[in-house]
Amino acid sequence: QVQLVESGGGLVQPGGSLRLSCVVSGSIFSGNTMGWYRQAPGKERVFIAGITSIGVTNYADSVKGRFTISRDNAKNTVYLQLNSLKPEDTAVYYCSFLGTTQRYWGQGTQVTVSS
Repeated sequence: QVQLVESGGGLVQPGGSLRLSCVVSGSIFSGNTMGWYRQAPGKERVFIAGITSIGVTNYADSVKGRFTISRDNAKNTVYLQLNSLKPEDTAVYYCSFLGTTQRYWGQGTQVTVSS
């Protein structure tokens, strides 16, 4: 059974940083392109960062230069470093990958940026 478990969210002041983690089980992690998405209240879930199996990354314009995605295949874990956080970054953050028959999602972790 495939499982994705995110952690690391919380309340942070504007300009602060957080590091999110997502541990994947039940799948061959090293072969998967992993992505981070977020969903703000009342808005659709949107892509923000992705990393291929060989470490090629891409980012949404809204987070480019502030967020960094990385992975540790030995730990079946993908990370998202969030720097220079803004109130508009407040959302539930999800990790995900596209399997052979479906897209898998974690349960999400809440990030709140507020003073």
